[in-house]
Amino acid sequence: MGTASTPSYTRSMSETPAPARPSASVAVIRQSAAGLEVLLVKRNEKIAFHGGAWVFPGGRVDESDASGARDDEIMLAARAAAREAEEEAGLRLPAAELVAFAHWTTPATLPKRFATWFFLAETGSDTSVRIDQSEIVEYRWMTPERALALQAEGEMNLPGPTYVSLLRFQGCESTATLGAHLRTHEIQRFLPRLAKLEGGHCALYEEDAGYDTLALDTPGRRHRLLMVDRGWQYLRDFPLTQRTSAAHSAV
Repeated sequence: MGTASTPSYTRSMSETPAPARPSASVAVIRQSAAGLEVLLVKRNEKIAFHGGAWVFPGGRVDESDASGARDDEIMLAARAAAREAEEEAGLRLPAAELVAFAHWTTPATLPKRFATWFFLAETGSDTSVRIDQSEIVEYRWMTPERALALQAEGEMNLPGPTYVSLLRFQGCESTATLGAHLRTHEIQRFLPRLAKLEGGHCALYEEDAGYDTLALDTPGRRHRLLMVDRGWQYLRDFPLTQRTSAAHSAV
């Protein structure tokens, strides 16, 4: 655990759930001399949701992302992720090659909510990034380990979904290793509930024994993210489920 601060968006909660808007995000990775690196972009501090945070490129699913009656939710989200990557970072990613690895829904108590598909995409080591200097004001390529270290030192603001994704990525020495890992495991789904703690919050996920009651000392399975001023800690005491069929992809 480090010295990261509690995310500001947890400080204003709502009793009436807001609708969760369909969204998509893509973790773009490349192979470098340092190993596997991931692209993180910094959101403009003036943006209400995760302003100033370092995230993967992404945004809402728009009507323009639809191409026909046969579209399903993942296909629409993949097109949205590819479009946002081009708008925010100047990257052209084939939507059909994106690999879905997670789905996050913002807690029902927060005033702004999104239902977001997370994808993985690989690009070349010489790929040029051009940020829009509007929603996105800075970008960095870095190893997951370095990003997590900066977060622990309080030098990089990472939202929960980005943080948990980077934890999953760390330890993968190559883009091929990570791609194979995500293709052979089920999509993880996160619908957090927030419990207040001294100095922060705890996000409880559905598999956690305390999920229904928000009682953190409930005996049983653990799946939660502690987000307190003295540091963050992700707890999951059961293994990921391996797939028995083809990988989740946009098509």
